[in-house]
Amino acid sequence: MSRIFTASFAWVYPLYVKKVERKGRSKAELDQVIEWLTGFDESGLRSHLDAGTTVEGFFADAHLNPHASSITGVVCGVRVEEVEDPLMQKIRYLDKLVDELAKGKTMDKILRISQ
Repeated sequence: MSRIFTASFAWVYPLYVKKVERKGRSKAELDQVIEWLTGFDESGLRSHLDAGTTVEGFFADAHLNPHASSITGVVCGVRVEEVEDPLMQKIRYLDKLVDELAKGKTMDKILRISQ
């Protein structure tokens, strides 16, 4: 089991915020990306952050977007579409979306609007 599975999502989330804000994107855009992937609106996300939910618990409660499988590419040298562990793949999906946000892609492309 990877250590990230048992880490609090409240510990990971500020790292995502810092990454996107450093690149000129907003926390609101990050939250939009998280909502698209997981189905958690602002209050759902806030409740997980306040509760200290683990990353594993966070994704266990999520309703993954049906288009999540269209997220492809490399994160940390690993192709997200080839990750075998389902939980790790969900984590990598989010990592990839955060990378795309930080790299300046448009929200339409990040959220796979044309799909």
